[in-house]
Amino acid sequence: MKRAAIGVRMHSGWGALVAVSTSGNTVEIIKRRRIAVIASGSAGAKQPYHFAKNLSLAEAEKFVGSCFAASKCLALAVLRDVSEKLLERHYRLAGSAVILASGRALPPLSKILGSHTAIHAAEGEFFREVFSKACEDLELAVTGIRERDLQERANTTFGKATAGMQHQLSRFGRSLGPPWTADQKTAALAALIVLANKVP
Repeated sequence: MKRAAIGVRMHSGWGALVAVSTSGNTVEIIKRRRIAVIASGSAGAKQPYHFAKNLSLAEAEKFVGSCFAASKCLALAVLRDVSEKLLERHYRLAGSAVILASGRALPPLSKILGSHTAIHAAEGEFFREVFSKACEDLELAVTGIRERDLQERANTTFGKATAGMQHQLSRFGRSLGPPWTADQKTAALAALIVLANKVP
């Protein structure tokens, strides 16, 4: 059974997921999909902190917690589905990667809700954390990689082979067709880094 890893770049309520494997220095894109982690029609779920700023602190805490639990359930369902489909094709997930932002610790909820900038930061972190916790629940090792550190991590991991690997990733847009944007390429590179650093 071949080893594989998944990478994801999250947005508000959705993410771009890519599953990769390798054979020597050849990259294989096994699966890619847009994952939804909010239920359609859920009021405020796409921007939970924006919605919560109009609630009392106690109500806000309850609302954000409820949104997190619901989103994590959806992420778990996606991960189980992806894992099962990979197993059917004789791939075993060795790990996962989540693209992170700055990585700064967020303030308490009361301070988040008082700052528009903090609300945006918290919502980005919210959906990344949803995916990370879903991976942990499935006992799938998850590695967070800050986007600004991705190139350095790739260089450290692959050395001289980095440029060739990134060239392969850029060319997949032709063979796979859309979507193959920065979201998918970034997620794929992060997954390749995780895969290369996992003990077989």
